[in-house]
Order: sequence, then structure tokens, then C-alpha cells
Amino acid sequence: MNEKEKITPPLNVKSTKGHRQRLKEKFLKSGLTSLHDYEIIELLLTLGTPRKDCKAIAKTCLEKFKNLRGVIDAPYEELQEIKGIGQSNAYGIKLIKETASRYFKDELLELPQFKSSEDVFNYLLYSMQGLKKERFKVLYLDTRNKIVFIEDIFEGTLNASAVYPREIFRSAFKNNAVSLIFAHNHPSGVPEPSLSDREVTKSLVFMGVIMEIKVLDHLIIGNNSYFSFADEGLIGEYEALYTTIKTSVE
Repeated sequence: MNEKEKITPPLNVKSTKGHRQRLKEKFLKSGLTSLHDYEIIELLLTLGTPRKDCKAIAKTCLEKFKNLRGVIDAPYEELQEIKGIGQSNAYGIKLIKETASRYFKDELLELPQFKSSEDVFNYLLYSMQGLKKERFKVLYLDTRNKIVFIEDIFEGTLNASAVYPREIFRSAFKNNAVSLIFAHNHPSGVPEPSLSDREVTKSLVFMGVIMEIKVLDHLIIGNNSYFSFADEGLIGEYEALYTTIKTSVE
């Protein structure tokens, strides 16, 4: 092969490598706050294809899934429908989400005390936001308000027939829990409680009073937002209602 026949790399290889390096340095210096959503996605994609220009692919991801959260929450198969995204790219994105979820779960379980609804939301946001179906969780706490156990009760539409209070409180006794926090997500992204949400919560609070296990809160998780029954005063309202009903029949 003579000099003219030698294969030379495309002219944009050097500029692509330099662009990718600048993004990495920008992230290492200032974190994600210094990056646009498409730049964050671009960096994630380069983990699976380190020698490929991923900027255009990242922007296509945003067009299809609307925002960064939509891309992270996207199903594995749907990610691969985008031209340029292979199994390695999709795998990397899903691994990032699950790693973040595990991190916040472990961090939450290591907290010395449960302090606010926001503490729990910070973990639940990653494990419940973006789910296609409603998922109902129970968080069991000890005498120091430390979370000792987290359990998924069911997946589907929340209503009175879907929740089994006996099973929940049996688990509470088994785990030596003295208080509970309930949480479920709204796939619509709007955390406003439905009538069914309110009725289920009221029933669980009533059962808690009877079993002498305190219901601290019920959180509904939406898109980067949540509704707290405790913060809105509804837990206390249901406890007072139970006392009124009990007094009236005695």
C-alpha cells in the first residue's frame, strides 16, 4: 500500500474527541448543574460507545422522551428503537437508574432518624417515578423513627380491595415496627389524591389506631413532586374522626 492508499481517519475524529473531553472536564469541575440535559445524555451514551459522536443521538433521545427523566425512565427496548443506540448504551442508562435507586435506598436506611416527608421522597423519587403502573409501598419504622424495613405490597390500581391491612400490620409486628409510612405513585405524574386514595388512607389510619401502631404519613409520588397526607393535616384529621366515631358508639 502506497502513501496515497493509506486510510486516514475522518477529519472530525479529533474534534469529536476534544468535545467529549471538554464535557467530561466540565462535569468533573462543576457537576451536572453545568450541563444541559442533552449533554448529560451524551456523556451517558459515550460510556457504551466511547469512540462515537453521541451529540445528535442524545438530542434525538430528548425529542422522543421529552426530558432527561423521560430518557432515564424509558424502557430498555424503546431506547434501542433510536438509531445509534445499541444494547450497550441502553444497558448503561438502565444501570445508572438502578444504581441511583440503590444508593438512595441504602442512604435512607442508614439515616439515624426519619425527619420529614422530604427525606422519604428523595429516595422514592428514583424508585417510583416513571413507573407505568401504581405501586404501593410500606415503610416500617422503629421507636427512633428509623426505617427498618421497606416492602412492596402490590402493583395496580389503589383501592380498598387491593390493600390488606391485616397483612401490613402483621409485617409491622414481625419487624418490631411501631409506626408506618405508606407511599404509592401516580403514573400520570400528578400527585393529587383521589377519593380512593383518601378512603384507603383513612382505613389504614383507623386500623393503626386500633392496633396501636402509628401511621405517620402516606405519600403520593408524581413527577418531581409529591403529596403528603401528614403535611396536609389529613392523618391527624382521620385520627380525630376515629375517636369521634368510637365515642359516639360507646
